[in-house]
Amino acid sequence: MKFFTEEQSLDVLKDLVAIKSDNDNELKVASYLKDLLAKYDIESEIKIIRDNRANLVAEIGHGKPVLGISGHMDVVAAGNLDDWNSDPYQLTEKDGQLYGRGATDMKSGLAALIITMIELHHQGLPQKGTIRLMATMGEEVGEEGSGYFLKDGSMDDVDGLVIGEPSGYNIGYAEKGSMDIKFTSKGKASHSSMPEKGFNAIDPLMNLLIDANKTFRDENIKHDSIGPLIFNTTLINGGTQVNSIPDHAEAEINARTIPEYDNQKVIDVLNDLIKKYNDQGAKISFDAYMNEFPVLMDPKNALVAPMKKLMEQYTNEEVHVTPISAVTDASNLVQKKPSDLPFLIAGPGNDTPHQINEHVDKQMYLNFIDIYEKLFIDFLDNTK
Repeated sequence: MKFFTEEQSLDVLKDLVAIKSDNDNELKVASYLKDLLAKYDIESEIKIIRDNRANLVAEIGHGKPVLGISGHMDVVAAGNLDDWNSDPYQLTEKDGQLYGRGATDMKSGLAALIITMIELHHQGLPQKGTIRLMATMGEEVGEEGSGYFLKDGSMDDVDGLVIGEPSGYNIGYAEKGSMDIKFTSKGKASHSSMPEKGFNAIDPLMNLLIDANKTFRDENIKHDSIGPLIFNTTLINGGTQVNSIPDHAEAEINARTIPEYDNQKVIDVLNDLIKKYNDQGAKISFDAYMNEFPVLMDPKNALVAPMKKLMEQYTNEEVHVTPISAVTDASNLVQKKPSDLPFLIAGPGNDTPHQINEHVDKQMYLNFIDIYEKLFIDFLDNTK
């Protein structure tokens, strides 16, 4: 018999959705979770990163092995509230779906992880090993919170890792890296009728971006399972008025990297391209202000088969073991870990993250609490 009722489980998700943690304010989420865990005799610690941005860590059990579980506390902005069919910060049920910002990405996954810990702790479990929750801030922009956990040693003794990002009844084991890069080109202003008196900052930057597109969009740069390297210019700006040669131009790109052509390779190639234009008189520089590396773990690692078997009890659809399209905190958390680390990305949800009327299937959310509970104990009991 469940310790937490269905109503209580829904209340936790409702409370989390009500907290506006739009790329900020994770401290309020962490404080809520700390109080909730304390109510059931589970100690936790809030790790202030800066201002009201914070991580949360909590453990049940003791000793080895250590299973890390992780979810992020931030969400993206809701956008125009008038476009929603209901208040995005009030969990609303309709036709078996729960609507609200973060319902899928990923407050339902986070809530399921927390409730699973409470359920297991109430049963006196785990009797062997430790479950360590690492709830993160800043996942939506930059993965800063998981970077903190990597640096503070929280992952050093972890023997397995579950990321509760939305997958539905599917399992992720790999993801592309992600880079956000800002280019700055400096020139010299002059009247547009006398361009020889100045230096157009836009021209070399534009040519650089065209060269970069040709280089990075080579159809041969791809991974068999993760797919191709992706490179897109997404922002561009330069000049102040139409009859002046611009002395400043900027552009920003997003690249999605693969193991064979990772972030450092992209940086090295860009350095070579920029040197070519700077040798011709340009003054271009760049800053990779987000730099998350690709993840490629063994799809046959020790967590995948048990999870697949559990999921098959809750769905008639085929359970796919596949790379995921998004970038997660795994980019930081699995660094320095071997490729056969027991690892997976799986949580309640669907393809509505970041969208208007984001929602999660109510029964799937409740099912994942059961799935996590069985998976976590199975892993700890069967890991030496």
